Amino acid sequence: MQSKTYERAKKFVYRNARPLDIARFQYHFEGGSQELVLAALGAYQNADGGFGHALELDSWNPNSSPVQTWVATEILKEVQFTDKGHPVIQGILKYLESGADFNGHVWFNTVRTNNDFPHAPWWHHESDTTEYAPTAALAGFALAYADKDSKLYVIATQIAKEAMDSYDNASMYRDMQLALCYMRLYEYAEFAGLASPEYSILKERLRRHAKTCITNKVEDWDSGYIGRPSQLFCSPGSVFYLDNKEAADYECRYIINTQRSDGSWLIQWKWRETTEEWAITKNWWKAHMAVLNLLYLKGFGKV
Repeated sequence: MQSKTYERAKKFVYRNARPLDIARFQYHFEGGSQELVLAALGAYQNADGGFGHALELDSWNPNSSPVQTWVATEILKEVQFTDKGHPVIQGILKYLESGADFNGHVWFNTVRTNNDFPHAPWWHHESDTTEYAPTAALAGFALAYADKDSKLYVIATQIAKEAMDSYDNASMYRDMQLALCYMRLYEYAEFAGLASPEYSILKERLRRHAKTCITNKVEDWDSGYIGRPSQLFCSPGSVFYLDNKEAADYECRYIINTQRSDGSWLIQWKWRETTEEWAITKNWWKAHMAVLNLLYLKGFGKV
């Protein structure tokens, strides 16, 4: 069954995915190189070092934005690329240090130029948001890769403290994207060797957050966009696994059982209006999700 799942997904990826997602697939499953992923990722990077051009699939804004730049950091982390001297990483640091789309405390979740290009309603810009998604993750990235005597490192240190100080609001604990961004802050801090009581406290808060935003009532999984274990971790080695073991183990079976005949999986969200851009984006999402689902199965020894 798992082999059939893999072969179907592989064909869908090769038939429908962006070059970037094909490079990711090849890296994870066919011995492909980090260099090919970096080359494909670099096509989305602008001269200011930030990322745009629908790297975040639901926003076709070609201009740099914090969210699209955060997506780039997620791909770097996925393929375990850590060369801080590489132009892609140096470009991201340049963008973050520039002050663009930043108010001194957070990088904005949406930017005004989103409204000039096709986008999902959740990326429509109405005001400068002050939440810590993606700020917590971007601050963590800076702590991991910026020079310690740089202006950016000082700013990131301050932001990390402010983010952790604010991370005790129960109303935040339903937000999966926010959980992921705080988790990245913790992981980057750990990678950078930053040990402090605050990060130990953050780890325990993350465990509570994960339990809250993962929908353990699995019968609701087909009803819409809900929190699933794979959005936070993809192996039993995660610190979140034991608290969410039943849902995490079930998700392996769920992925296998819900694959469609063409090798894809259903995308459980859509833009408010049906457009040509959404039709293209939906197919891109299917290929992206095929890679992520296979990665989850691989992490649990099912592929």
